[in-house]
Amino acid sequence: MFANYLIGLREGLEAALVVSILIAYLVKTGRREALPAVWVGIGAAVAMSVALEAALELTSAEMDFKEQEAFGGSLSIFAVALVTWMIFWMRRTSHALKAELQGKLDHALAMGTGALVLTAFLSVGREGLETAVIVWGTARSTGENTEPMIGVALGLATAVVLGYLFYAGAVRINLARFFLWTGAALVVVAAGVLAYGVHDLQEADYLPGLSNRAFDISDTIPPDTWYGTLLKGILNFQPDPTVLQVTVWTAYLIPVMALFFLLPKGGPKKAPSAAPRETTTAA
Repeated sequence: MFANYLIGLREGLEAALVVSILIAYLVKTGRREALPAVWVGIGAAVAMSVALEAALELTSAEMDFKEQEAFGGSLSIFAVALVTWMIFWMRRTSHALKAELQGKLDHALAMGTGALVLTAFLSVGREGLETAVIVWGTARSTGENTEPMIGVALGLATAVVLGYLFYAGAVRINLARFFLWTGAALVVVAAGVLAYGVHDLQEADYLPGLSNRAFDISDTIPPDTWYGTLLKGILNFQPDPTVLQVTVWTAYLIPVMALFFLLPKGGPKKAPSAAPRETTTAA
């Protein structure tokens, strides 16, 4: 549940920040008449995310075992690609998010109501689609149906409260530090989802090595104990992974985590242009 709470909080807070920036900008610039269009776009984005989650459940329910494993494994890998892209995107652009959104909003206001609805829809919809796919993948990897949904719902509820407090000016936290450490935690979660996705593909006979175990510590950490369940829920821990699972987990976690911490905030810096040769005086 904690992993899904973290996903809901992280994705929800990004969406909440986007919403609060859009609304605050319209209010501060005296364009409250545009607020209904923003809320329409936000509502459509939420509805699309819920519909995607339901479609994933219905689609997998109509498949046989091997088809379910192939579908789930492929979608888990896609979810890992999404979450990896998301944490690096936020790492690179979080410092300029406000200015970027306000620029898009000014352009949309000049184009009319339809453009404003589309801007709000796209700004929030990306977070919603990522959340739906990632939560579905992590829910399959933990083997639970209700707890992951409860976890993500609690995370989203926390994000809504924080978003309102940001808008009201009642909370000031270091967002760069928040996104840094939650991003690092999500890299660990994504590594576990990736390993589980590989296991699904092995069970579907898409990948070899299902019977080739790297180790088996089921007697030491039984999966049905409280601590085994906790490790599985948070880290997607499996006491008897295959060699391929361990290889993929390591090959993803180490370089991605290293790159995540080494990447400068805002991405690679451009080389400074040559300054004009002129004398300036201090004010």
